Amino acid sequence: MTTVTRRVAPAPASINALRFPQGFTWGTATAAYQIEGAACVDGRTPSIWDTYSHTPGRVRNGDTGDVATDHYHRWREDVAIMADLGVSAYRFSLSWPRVQPTGRGPAVQKGLDFYRALTDALLEKGIEPVVTLYHWDLPQELEDAGGWPERVTSDRFADYATLAARALGDRVKTWTTLNEPWCSAFLGYGSGVHAPGRTDPVAALRAAHHLNLAHGKAVEALRAELPSRARTSITLNIHHVRALTEAAEDLDAVRRIDALANRVFTGPLLEGVYPQDLLQDTAGLTDWSFVQDGDLATIHQPLDFLGVNYYTPTLVSAASGEASHGSDGHGASEHSPWPGADRVAFHRPEGSTTAMGWAVDPSGLYDLLMRLKAEFPAMPLMITENGAAFDDYVNPEGEVSDPERIAYLHGHLSAVQRAIVAGADVRGYFLWSLLDNFEWGYGYSKRFGAVYVDYPTGRRIPKASARWYADVARTGTLPDRDGESR
Repeated sequence: MTTVTRRVAPAPASINALRFPQGFTWGTATAAYQIEGAACVDGRTPSIWDTYSHTPGRVRNGDTGDVATDHYHRWREDVAIMADLGVSAYRFSLSWPRVQPTGRGPAVQKGLDFYRALTDALLEKGIEPVVTLYHWDLPQELEDAGGWPERVTSDRFADYATLAARALGDRVKTWTTLNEPWCSAFLGYGSGVHAPGRTDPVAALRAAHHLNLAHGKAVEALRAELPSRARTSITLNIHHVRALTEAAEDLDAVRRIDALANRVFTGPLLEGVYPQDLLQDTAGLTDWSFVQDGDLATIHQPLDFLGVNYYTPTLVSAASGEASHGSDGHGASEHSPWPGADRVAFHRPEGSTTAMGWAVDPSGLYDLLMRLKAEFPAMPLMITENGAAFDDYVNPEGEVSDPERIAYLHGHLSAVQRAIVAGADVRGYFLWSLLDNFEWGYGYSKRFGAVYVDYPTGRRIPKASARWYADVARTGTLPDRDGESR
């Protein structure tokens, strides 16, 4: 069975330009709140996303994750779909309030039994389970106590990691602590377009640090419980930030956003320090005294690989007036997710876009991977999310044709392969997402899945892109644009 953590040597320059290395991991990914449903079943209590989605005006069309794709009851069908696709790995998240409803105390066994059964079914099909501990569903009781801006939440997260490791450590070899902590901190507590919907720039910065701290404590907790063969990681949505022009003020805008989007995490996680320019840029908001002695050492844990999520590049310039953060691709709000960057403007790149309004630009993924290779050459990389939303529909023949998604995937997988040839240590790729699902503030209006979901009935229909991706995973070779492999 192909494992996610297997080391793959960089491909030599003479390799066929469209062939991936032997042992490359081909996977797909989901998140608990987006697919599980069963919001009040078997002891699960509300998360911040339950509360947020039930608040009028927060989510498009008033959609919630109460039912989602009903994966909690249809997981056997979904595992069978993955087996038919031939993927070698499945990245999924645990629902914290399903495992530990209040964020404190013992685990709920029915919640753990669900994940045990799912994991066993994956292993029986030869699919490697890759567990993410946190994909944004903080138990509401912990938010009521202050949430991620409070230091104690990092301790609660470490306790939760211990419970998960004890329950699944005999089955799961690869663990991810956090998914996209930037979104949790800056969209959740800065702009308010994600749960819990707060709009306090200082709280966002505090949340970012305590998420970093939670990661470090969770890695320590996992290693205390797991076998030595287990692997730990974190997944970051590292922004590829470009300047509108080469003017000095536009390049400084790139520096500011890069600090807030990327180096606020990669600095402490991979180097054990917060960037000095980040501290200076935000000095008017906070003195960062919430960073205590020993925190950076706790955060700076050795990792087995870094998860990278990429969808589109970010284009910025210096602002002549107020910042235009509403064009940053993260959702409309009167409040900025970029504390200390009030004079930065965001621009929509030219060219084709997805249904999210995001530019289709595979070169950004290549450039990002090459940057990570240069800055952290010893760190293996895994593409843990990449994909696109389009306006999919079922045609009269009962099929879903999505050539735009196939073109998107082809371009981005080409960029990954080109980076491998250039020496980037990329060991796998996880398509986002297995299923159409609850797309956060957009509700069910955006479809990212390789499998179409008819929400009223729950029926699953693999799209043309699912069959295309299955062929790529089976052969390890990217076909020509006309569909012929070489």
